[in-house]
Amino acid sequence: MENTIKGIHHITAIAGDAKKNYDFYTRILGLRMVKKTVNFDDPNTYHFYYGDGVGTPGTILTFFPWGSQIPAGRRGTRQVTEIGYAVPEGSLDFWQKRFEANGVTYNKVSEKFGEKYLTFLDPDGLKFELTVPKNADARTPWETSEVTAENATRGFHHITITSNKMEDTAKILTDIFGYKLTETHVNRFRFVTDAVDTAAIVDLVEVPGERAGHVAGGSVHHVAFRVANDQILMEYRKKIVEAGYQITDKIDRNYFYSLYFREPGGVLFELASDNPGFGVDETVENLGTGLMLPAQYEPRRAQIEKVLPVLS
Repeated sequence: MENTIKGIHHITAIAGDAKKNYDFYTRILGLRMVKKTVNFDDPNTYHFYYGDGVGTPGTILTFFPWGSQIPAGRRGTRQVTEIGYAVPEGSLDFWQKRFEANGVTYNKVSEKFGEKYLTFLDPDGLKFELTVPKNADARTPWETSEVTAENATRGFHHITITSNKMEDTAKILTDIFGYKLTETHVNRFRFVTDAVDTAAIVDLVEVPGERAGHVAGGSVHHVAFRVANDQILMEYRKKIVEAGYQITDKIDRNYFYSLYFREPGGVLFELASDNPGFGVDETVENLGTGLMLPAQYEPRRAQIEKVLPVLS
């Protein structure tokens, strides 16, 4: 099943203050900084990649921290409105206590599709759910002194896309990406790919009368779906063009190759390859420790380093 969409590759969101973002995700959530680089289009802005110990696709959450001046986003339609992480059975009590101790906004534990989950917001208002999957997630987590394996996140469980009309978005998922509708509850429709066991779920929530959201601070910028390599990436480009959608040419993002297109419901979709991976410029042991610049910005390193916020 190498030539299929293999679930979620990464999710990219917009943040405000870089240090607050770094502290929250590495300390409170206990994720690893997998790569510290800069925005390809704005080298004076960081691009952070958080994930597991080796940067496995399906665990990678990335941010553009555009500074405290960035306006707050607004959740609504035409957006990815929730990011779900898988956590172990019995860990939700740990997370509630941890959020309480660190002043993190959260709601009481709830349940949907037979799975318990805990909702919380990051410092910019980005919405998350920690979900205990029906089948235990066997991925090896990144551990810290405060967040050990018995409680640590395993990587993505699902995303939620909110739409005024979901029909055409659903067709992208089923007809092109190979997902299947497996469960429905009121206006929430769960689509799952059987190509992978994890990071495999997309929920579509249909709310015909709700206004469109505004993508800014605390919002998801885009979601990337995973393919094995850039050859398969281009096979999907052909499928998407044949379906009548505008899509970019292949873009080299140093750690993966990408294509971008906007799905009918308004969300920016990316397709991203597993190759070459995050080990091309740092060893696994040193992932995220240095500032790694795209080649075109390396001559400006000294200038860029003076502008970027200090993280420690």
